[in-house]
Amino acid sequence: MNIDPVTAAVVAVAGFLILRKILKGGKVSQNVVMEKIKGGAQVVDVRSPEEFRDGFYPGAVNIPVQDLTRRLGEIKKDRAVVLYCASGSRSGMAARVLKQAGFTDVINAGGLGDMPR
Repeated sequence: MNIDPVTAAVVAVAGFLILRKILKGGKVSQNVVMEKIKGGAQVVDVRSPEEFRDGFYPGAVNIPVQDLTRRLGEIKKDRAVVLYCASGSRSGMAARVLKQAGFTDVINAGGLGDMPR
């Protein structure tokens, strides 16, 4: 089956946009993030340790997304969890991992630059 290049390009772009939306994991507004933090949420930075050393949100703990499943015990299920990374993609993936593990109050704040000041 042959697909013309224009159709292939359109399908590829559409697929990329859908995947990007899925990986963002439903990023929420700064107001929601701030309310969760004021309410005692745990703030988890899922970027690499190198990225974390370059700067992080005050009070955040660093649990890289690739280590999350083995470090679930470091996150309390009875508190809200605010996740962030560089763009919102890794924190979106992390949000899905936590929800699948039984965490009920989990939000994807997006990237470090999206975190409230």
